[in-house]
Amino acid sequence: MKKFQNLVFATIFAIIGGFVSIYIYSNYIEKPQVVTIKEPSTVQYANLPAASEMPDLTYAAENSVKSVVHITTSFKQESYYNRGGGGNPFYEFFFGDPHQQREPRMQQASGSGVIISDDGYIITNNHVIEKSETIKVTLHNNTTYEAKLIGTDPYTDIALIKVDAEDLPAVIWGDSDELKLGQWVLAVGNPFNLTSTVTAGIVSAKGRGLNIIADRMGIESFIQTDAAVNPGNSGGALVDTRGYLVGINTAIASKTGSYSGYSFAVPVSIAKKVVNDLKEFGEVQRALLGVMIRTVDSDLAEEKDIEQVEGVYVVELTEDGAAEEAGIEVGDIILAIDEAKVNTSNELQEQISRHSPGDKVEVLIKRKNKEKLFKVNLRNTKGGFGIVKNSITVLGAELDPVSEKTKEKLNIDHGLVVKQLSDGKLDQAGVAEGFVITHVNKQPVNSVQRMKDILKVSRGGVLIEGKYQNGEEAYYVFGLQ
Repeated sequence: MKKFQNLVFATIFAIIGGFVSIYIYSNYIEKPQVVTIKEPSTVQYANLPAASEMPDLTYAAENSVKSVVHITTSFKQESYYNRGGGGNPFYEFFFGDPHQQREPRMQQASGSGVIISDDGYIITNNHVIEKSETIKVTLHNNTTYEAKLIGTDPYTDIALIKVDAEDLPAVIWGDSDELKLGQWVLAVGNPFNLTSTVTAGIVSAKGRGLNIIADRMGIESFIQTDAAVNPGNSGGALVDTRGYLVGINTAIASKTGSYSGYSFAVPVSIAKKVVNDLKEFGEVQRALLGVMIRTVDSDLAEEKDIEQVEGVYVVELTEDGAAEEAGIEVGDIILAIDEAKVNTSNELQEQISRHSPGDKVEVLIKRKNKEKLFKVNLRNTKGGFGIVKNSITVLGAELDPVSEKTKEKLNIDHGLVVKQLSDGKLDQAGVAEGFVITHVNKQPVNSVQRMKDILKVSRGGVLIEGKYQNGEEAYYVFGLQ
């Protein structure tokens, strides 16, 4: 019996020992490789391009960054009244009369610009230099110049400035018409004062309108990209993979004020015409087709019983305008300008904006489901075919910024003095030499360019206010036509 018990215990210990040995061997001596075998998948995936097949953007970045400048401006905040604490003697003792006019404060702003010629011409946005009293330009090599304003165009948000320098690294003009959706582009500028910043993205749309130019004459046909653009990028370059300029970065779509996915640039097809006119004439020679238009969409097609959703619908004609003279009628659908298809109002405006008054264009229209071709002689903003004179020339005056001595004498902080008069609107209105213009259409003027900008967007009559050298206040009203 005892031998049997010993045998049972020995067997049990042997079995336990075996399990212990297996456990130690499996977990501490050799770790087995676990392989899971699966059936081949029937799902096919698109092959992503190898790194070597992605576009090389280094050449475009290294060359275009040298042509982009940092712009800083200073301007005076308009005079204001302190409206707090009215009737409180303690407030007035410490802070002064709340109804007393305060001195304007100097403000600063910054943006970007692009060198377009080696002799110092630089393109930027109008909103970058608007109202500025001084404009400073810092090149990629940290050299700083003071720039003078050549001209602005609020309708396209483009401005032209110039620095006194030679042999500058000018950008090469590209062709925005050749841009394709999905094509790589670079945005070059100075966001948040971080100079010489380059970001990349693709073209996500063309001919985009944002309704940010609050004027019926405004031209919006933006290139939309997903290249990161932030405050400070305005006026900078949008370039293709060769480093050629295809647009001027202008705006972002954002709920926060910073980049959130999309940015917008004025195409060079518009910008180039604008700067050429500013250089030659001082203001843009805008050509007009003489139509009020609307993009044909499903709602309009249903309303007007239009069979196919395409083109741009003529809502109204300008009396004695270019389109009416050529034979175009209300209800016609414009399909193309000079063989370039137009399917939105923005696309049509972009095509016309490339032309000057007096140019002839071919307009393809559809009328009662039949296509017809018209040759239209474009007109200027005055209804004629010639060059429109500079607004200041029309006034017939030589104007200079008012001196500090005169400011103190007349108790003003801005203005333009009439130095010399010739035949023009001011002389006809009764203005005398020496008169200091302080406001045009209720807006303060501190430079000739500021006055030009106000007159450009004036409709109907013009109100000019100011003072004579003896302190007498005066105002004059006249029309620009």
